[in-house]
Amino acid sequence: MKLSRRMFGGLAVSSLAVPHAAMAEDVDLLEAQRAALFGTSSEFNAGMSLVADRGQPDLAAGFILMLPFARNRGPRMAEVLATITGKDYGTDWFQWMLWQERTPEIVPHESYAPLLRELYLRIDPEFSDFLRLEHLDRNKARIRIEEITWGGVVKDGIPSLDNPDLIEASAAEYMRGDDLVFGVSINGDARAYPLRIMGWHEMFNEVIGGVPVALAYCTLCGSGILFETQVQGRSAPMVFGSSGFLYRSNKLMFDRGTHSLWNQYTGEPVVGPLVGSGIALNQRPVVITTWDSWKASNPTTKILSVNTGHRRNYGSGVVYQDYFGSPDLMFPALVDQRAHQQKDYVFAVRQFGAARAWPLKAFEKRSVLNDAIANTPLLLIGDAKKRSVRAYERGARTFRATAGGLQDDTGATWRVGENGLVGPDGTTLPRVAGHISYWFAWDNYLGDAATVYEG
Repeated sequence: MKLSRRMFGGLAVSSLAVPHAAMAEDVDLLEAQRAALFGTSSEFNAGMSLVADRGQPDLAAGFILMLPFARNRGPRMAEVLATITGKDYGTDWFQWMLWQERTPEIVPHESYAPLLRELYLRIDPEFSDFLRLEHLDRNKARIRIEEITWGGVVKDGIPSLDNPDLIEASAAEYMRGDDLVFGVSINGDARAYPLRIMGWHEMFNEVIGGVPVALAYCTLCGSGILFETQVQGRSAPMVFGSSGFLYRSNKLMFDRGTHSLWNQYTGEPVVGPLVGSGIALNQRPVVITTWDSWKASNPTTKILSVNTGHRRNYGSGVVYQDYFGSPDLMFPALVDQRAHQQKDYVFAVRQFGAARAWPLKAFEKRSVLNDAIANTPLLLIGDAKKRSVRAYERGARTFRATAGGLQDDTGATWRVGENGLVGPDGTTLPRVAGHISYWFAWDNYLGDAATVYEG
């Protein structure tokens, strides 16, 4: 098959960073793959034959990338995938993605990055901000670029809320008492962000109690994490948005200064100019609880207004209703389900040089757990029905819940606060940052490097 050199997303194929001797073959293979979506019938058939005859699995990533868009060409592409991989999942993109996650030893061909770039720039030209070829080099990226998937929206298609309007608790007539909120209190500044609103926006950039922060909420992995956005060495706080891309069913957020892609779960840049910078966002405590509960413990709280500047249905139980009510994932991610189901909730802490998770069901019969992460003793206070857990350092003390409140092993009663536990003599035990998450996200990102409470 004679193939011409074309332009891909504004980048000439002849400028690819590949060995000169391999250039002709690389151009042919790139053309053969792109013909699957963009070629004529004869180009498509010729391309499929070239790839099948070559018989190497390094081109599988490109076909998996294109499979959801293939329409009536999908069955033939699936046949070629089976030929070059020895596996047969038909046109089931979900299963092919899981296969790809299980086979990290298969390195995609050099043609994969420009193919990915061209396809996604046809969806949204602004994706060019994230998908520059110099940053899609697998030796630079901190994630496997073949596992970056499109979430179905364009850049900022899920719009962040930047310094949104807040109202007094008494004015929040739209709220039901059992509606869940993200509760944040910093330096006495208490605020509530309802999940029924944040599910549509997945990000806010705010200054709370004088501290610049962003809440990164990945609805797909059930995780809302509060990050400090003032990073040492940078003059202004970072501002984040939703890129429209996912990695293992977790959102990739981006900073508006450099357009680097960040892992929402770890708070670290994974693709782009900031990779290798050593930047990792610090976490701040955040709790999920009911609106009634948050108001009772934080009577001066403000709450997010429904006047966000966007037209959305902010009704109770509307956003992601089907997904939250299903045991299934919307996007592929491998998960060990021997002990926990993929959408079981856990409370996750990554502090003190370690990571540990507590299944939310551990709080169904008790509200207080005395445990530890690494060598740091922790107290966890939880309510499974409210999806609510707070963690505190406890030192050498052991606590229990009594009719009179939270007591330590001397019988002293402590007050539970958003910033810490306060003893009768004024001693304060600090709060520890953590967040709720679906099990699959914890297992997928930190399963091998973390521990899980099994009590």
